Amino acid sequence: MVNCNTLKNIIGNFADHYYNSEMSYEKKYPIDKVSGPFLKFIQQERSGGLVLGLSVILAMILANSPWHSAYHHFFEHTLGFRFDGRTYLEYSIHHWINDGLMAVFFFVVGLELKREIVAGELSSPRKALLPIAAAIGGMLVPALIYLAFNPAGEVHSGWGIPMATDIAFALGVLYLLGNRIPLALKVFLTALAIVDDLGAVLVIAFFYTSEISVISLLIGFLFLFLMYAGNRLGVRSIIYYAVLGILGVWTAFLLSGVHATIAAVLAAFTIPADVKISENSYIRKIRAYLDLFRDADRNNRIPTLTNEQLHILDVVKKETDNAIPPLQRLEHAMHPFVTFVIIPVFALANAGVSLLDIDVTELFSTNVAIGVAAGLLIGKVTGVVGATWLCARLKIAPFPAGMNIRNLFGLGLLASIGFTMSLFITQLAFTHEVYRVQAKIGIFAASIIGGILGYLVLSRQDKKKRPVPEDKNK
Repeated sequence: MVNCNTLKNIIGNFADHYYNSEMSYEKKYPIDKVSGPFLKFIQQERSGGLVLGLSVILAMILANSPWHSAYHHFFEHTLGFRFDGRTYLEYSIHHWINDGLMAVFFFVVGLELKREIVAGELSSPRKALLPIAAAIGGMLVPALIYLAFNPAGEVHSGWGIPMATDIAFALGVLYLLGNRIPLALKVFLTALAIVDDLGAVLVIAFFYTSEISVISLLIGFLFLFLMYAGNRLGVRSIIYYAVLGILGVWTAFLLSGVHATIAAVLAAFTIPADVKISENSYIRKIRAYLDLFRDADRNNRIPTLTNEQLHILDVVKKETDNAIPPLQRLEHAMHPFVTFVIIPVFALANAGVSLLDIDVTELFSTNVAIGVAAGLLIGKVTGVVGATWLCARLKIAPFPAGMNIRNLFGLGLLASIGFTMSLFITQLAFTHEVYRVQAKIGIFAASIIGGILGYLVLSRQDKKKRPVPEDKNK
């Protein structure tokens, strides 16, 4: 597997060989002045949380503005496919966002899960044990607290809402602290949030699924088998998996009654995670091709390449594709789209709570808001800190380097930020709009308080014990 530093070194060598000549140049275009800062922004870890936060604020402004009726009505418009006088897959825009766009989000979550299991923090049982225990504790305790406040009735079904952690927001707050936080803590929170996402997916699959069409479900699994078979046979075409995954698996699951986002996670696990060429072989081949490119005939009069140069670069591109697992290629390509388009659109469609017509007595007519807020803010902290401390106390797994009870408590507070997944489960758990509003109020209150308190706790690190700034070249 080729890492980013290897590619940088190879590209650097190419630049040294080829561009250090009298004819070398690096042309700048006016669009670079616009795209440069934008690309730099989306590459920062904290940017996703910032965009999500702005989307939530915008949704709240629109829901409480003179245009609140138009805002809510817009998502009620329907879209479908019409053929031979009949309409198929006709759903509201809100439904398409939650079952369509969010399926892409869950697909990327599935890719991240597989990568972590294959070669990440969840690949080693000893490394994975502590974040897994923390995630389980951080899911069970919030659910129990919610059920203690809402033991019966329709409100009972909201127990899954406070179980989720919003990885974008939590990591966004953590990265605001920069080098004051040890890298091990960032890795721990990432692994915890990924396991938490897996838990949320399982909860949705088993507890928030409507009546099932067995035939549609079997068709979906048939397409899944074809994707898995393609993986085993060595098929690495993204188009192959996209066609089977979207037209086959996703559509079949959508019609089956099982939530379509589950199909996205299952499809992600069929994407190949191996390489066709080892890192050493790749480096050796690319160096040879770069030498050929340097010595090839050139077009000295016009800024275009010769056929020989084009052929060499085409081979370099193919070898590079062979050195990158399709799983990581997809994850890398889709992550910005998910972070800066899908999640903000989801927030705009689901986070808008109109406070104009809310009756305070109606808002607290049930314990939904209190149960969600207490589950996130108290349950998450208690579950994450308690399970992690217990594992370390029983010597099942040691604390990561740089972790202590204080910053573990800070991580627990950040884990109480539950925007995206909690809002998503809210839509599945309740049909009554009042309960949805109550749940959203609880989510917002707990997430804001947890994020602020987590930042304050983690920012007050002992200056003598602050980690050495990380080498960005590593």
